[in-house]
Amino acid sequence: MLPQIETDEHKALRAAVAALGAKYGRDYITRTIAEGRHPTELWNEAGKLGYLGVNLPEEHGGGGGGITELSIVLEELGAAGSPLLMLVVSPAICGTVIARFGTEEQKRAWLPGLSDGSRRMAFGITEPDAGSNSHRITTTGRRDPDTGDWLLTGRKVFISGVDTADAVLIVGRTEDARTGRLKPCLFIVPTDAEGFHKSPIDMELSAAEKQFELTLDDVRLPADALVGDEDAGLLQLFAGLNPERIMTAAFAIGMGRYALSKAIEYARDRTVWKAPIGAHQAIAHPLAQAHIDLELARLMMQKAAYLYDTGDDIGAGEAANMAKYAAAEACVKAVDQSVHTLGGNGLTREFGLASLITASRVARIAPVSREMILNYVSHQTLGLPKSY
Repeated sequence: MLPQIETDEHKALRAAVAALGAKYGRDYITRTIAEGRHPTELWNEAGKLGYLGVNLPEEHGGGGGGITELSIVLEELGAAGSPLLMLVVSPAICGTVIARFGTEEQKRAWLPGLSDGSRRMAFGITEPDAGSNSHRITTTGRRDPDTGDWLLTGRKVFISGVDTADAVLIVGRTEDARTGRLKPCLFIVPTDAEGFHKSPIDMELSAAEKQFELTLDDVRLPADALVGDEDAGLLQLFAGLNPERIMTAAFAIGMGRYALSKAIEYARDRTVWKAPIGAHQAIAHPLAQAHIDLELARLMMQKAAYLYDTGDDIGAGEAANMAKYAAAEACVKAVDQSVHTLGGNGLTREFGLASLITASRVARIAPVSREMILNYVSHQTLGLPKSY
């Protein structure tokens, strides 16, 4: 049965992570962005305290929890104004895939480092000509008949945090899969491999984590670079994509909560015509609605995380998509209303909300657009015919 109230352990985790987030705060993240560096201090401390690998197996240095616990970590850091986007990628996607499908050698090599933050892994699925249609992935791995090595060729775009990663978990396909049937394979590709090239993408988005385009030019990989079974790639792929959606929801909810807290504080203190502006329903009601939307999105996120952690991949797929959709919409509305509550002050650097207008839209777009989620729900949940 899905628990509707968090356990005492979950509440304690929230409180502890919230305290860590408050220690750094939005000013710290803003400063790291301005200095062109990464939030290394926060990442390292979160790793030392066991928060980065809370979802990974204990026998490999993790906390033995699940996506439920990791989503709490990201949400609370975001609510403090100091989110770590690479939590979505390194422990949630890559760590989960390796923990579920990796060889014992891969687990020993990667999971302890992903757990304590000493190693990072990026995730590469998006391609210039594929977009949301993963069936058009053209990155191809082929065997060298003489050595048994893999040779990987292709391009990827909008890959987060490659400059801080030790490797990228690349989604490709085997050469004999070009029959139209998708048979994705996942490869661990070191970022210092010969033939691996990265180029930064110039983004309007203000974030510590940079976006990159990757070019793989016959990157030679050992046979054991393949994660799991070559013929079970689709299962392995979705083992990473459902946590990605759940964690994106946590990222959005945290951001929305942060913006809303700033607006509430301002509405309590800002006095016009002998009363705080928060006393007026035109100010108070939209903020109350934003809070309700964020709380409802969190419930769906908790459901998705519970289903995933209990092994219901099909149920988790539906719930994770719904959670990501609801959280993204709630985040965008919360940020917009918070900026509007502050009026002109909402656009100043002093209050630090304006940059969230762009950042909040990330959850609407990535890792899958809201329109594709509506397609998923209309086809998979409602049973309506496809238009494509």
